[in-house]
Amino acid sequence: MIYLDNSATTKPYKEVLDSFLKVSSEYFGNPSSLHSLGGEAEMLLNRSRETIASLLQVHHKEVIFTSGGTESNNLAIKGCALSKRNIGKHIVTTAIEHPSVTNAMKDLEKEGFEVTILPVDKEGRITVKQVEDALRKETVLVSIIHVNNETGVIQPIEEIGEVLINYPNVSFHVDHIQGIGKVPLRMDVIDLCSLSAHKFHGLKGNGVLIAKNGVKLHPLFSGGDQEWTLRSGTENVAGIVAMTKALRMTLENSENCLSDLTAMKDYLLDELVQIHGVYIHTPNIQSAPHIVNFSVPGIKSEVLVHALGNKNIYVSTTSACSSKRKAPSKTLMAMGVTRQQAESAIRISMTYSTTKEELRLLIKELIQAINTIKEVTR
Repeated sequence: MIYLDNSATTKPYKEVLDSFLKVSSEYFGNPSSLHSLGGEAEMLLNRSRETIASLLQVHHKEVIFTSGGTESNNLAIKGCALSKRNIGKHIVTTAIEHPSVTNAMKDLEKEGFEVTILPVDKEGRITVKQVEDALRKETVLVSIIHVNNETGVIQPIEEIGEVLINYPNVSFHVDHIQGIGKVPLRMDVIDLCSLSAHKFHGLKGNGVLIAKNGVKLHPLFSGGDQEWTLRSGTENVAGIVAMTKALRMTLENSENCLSDLTAMKDYLLDELVQIHGVYIHTPNIQSAPHIVNFSVPGIKSEVLVHALGNKNIYVSTTSACSSKRKAPSKTLMAMGVTRQQAESAIRISMTYSTTKEELRLLIKELIQAINTIKEVTR
């Protein structure tokens, strides 16, 4: 099996699964309980929070555990906007955000908020000037994805953050879900940052929202006031411990193997550009080392996905959250890509265990599949 859909989800590390099983079986107490078993669970929870804070270079009280990226994005966007509605009701975002951001914005528009959506250039990028020009006195939030989940394009987050420091009423949220462990990011220029465990070899159902000291959030859940009163509900201690281990291991791999991953992306781009009829949408520069997006116009993306799947090679079309809707990628359409190209888009997403031999086999089977499909449909 050749798995190249790591932007949809990653395979959990064995050590992560071992941690989850051990905590689930031996430290299963509720961390809010007063007895010793609850105390042990609470200790693991606190230790995980401190470790994640250290890994991300933030304060442990700025770490909020969630159920994943979607909840982290919703808590950041809705929680921040609702807490500031007496200050202003204007939000700035981009045309290429993940659905969990886009739909959260739509919900806020129903509550009377106004959302400015910044267009992107042909490479899918915005500029610092666009953000600054969009700001108003009633702007309370800017939310921008760091690494686009479909094309891998990187936004100038740190430069935008430096500008927004001069606007004290504006909170800056960054969806860092695809970037963590692949594209470094300074946390000191960000107010809110979303992460999802299953994107870095943790388990589904766990995430993190970093909310910097002083940022106020309106809770989305009412209940027992866990997570600094911002996210009620009994914490998934086993999943959190496993997520902590996954984050540590992924960041270690980043230190040791990032250049190898970048070299494999360069190899993949070099091979794809030689295939007749292939259009590459991922820019060569300022893009993540693990994502490559391309089209084969005339061949529907799902047909190519199934053809490769028959060879046990697993790739994807658009975002996993949108791939079953049959609609063309809104990210590619925002970049000015033709509808035909957008409807034939394929995403390859690698991780640190991906090998060059796997990519060679991908290219071989891709060429064969393209030729076979074109022959059949001729």
